[in-house]
Amino acid sequence: MTSNAVRPLALFAALLAALFLSSCTSTEQSQGDGHTDHSHTESAGESAGDAQAPHNADDVAFAQEMMAHHKQALELVDMARDRSTDPALLELAAGIGAAQGPEMGQMAEMLRGWGQDPDGAMQHGGHSTMPGMVDDATMARLRSLSGREFDTLWLESMISHHQGAVEMAKAENANGENADAKALAEHIIEAQEAEIAQMKQMLEG
Repeated sequence: MTSNAVRPLALFAALLAALFLSSCTSTEQSQGDGHTDHSHTESAGESAGDAQAPHNADDVAFAQEMMAHHKQALELVDMARDRSTDPALLELAAGIGAAQGPEMGQMAEMLRGWGQDPDGAMQHGGHSTMPGMVDDATMARLRSLSGREFDTLWLESMISHHQGAVEMAKAENANGENADAKALAEHIIEAQEAEIAQMKQMLEG
């Protein structure tokens, strides 16, 4: 066979080889892309599953009950503003209000994230089911007092109220699952135990 006849056959063979390689490469890329998309889908699914942080019934009960507990504390703070003239007590009451208002907002966000209605939480439980809640008779008496008599009963009531909150927060730390709720509980314990010690000193003084 002459060299002129061999050359077209060689070119044809080279063309076939190129087409074959191109087909294989396209198939591999397509398979690779499919694998990548599958991984992306799995990742997106995992992210969606992680959107709701782990929590249990104790976390929900803690947020619901502590919101109602804090609500009464803010009522006591408002009473102090109206009925006390003691600068130290007024400063303490202002600090309690400044801390517990934002904490209520934090707990409301937690409840919304867990599919719960924060507004319903404000009616959760009742005075008899939450430790430290001031009874209706004492709340009425506080509204009738002013000056030193008010200050004494207010401090006694708020000490008991704080002790109840600390008890609730310790139960959350022992039984809860949600990291944010447990961190808030720890903060409540630290802050309110310090305020309890301060109020006891004020009563003694």
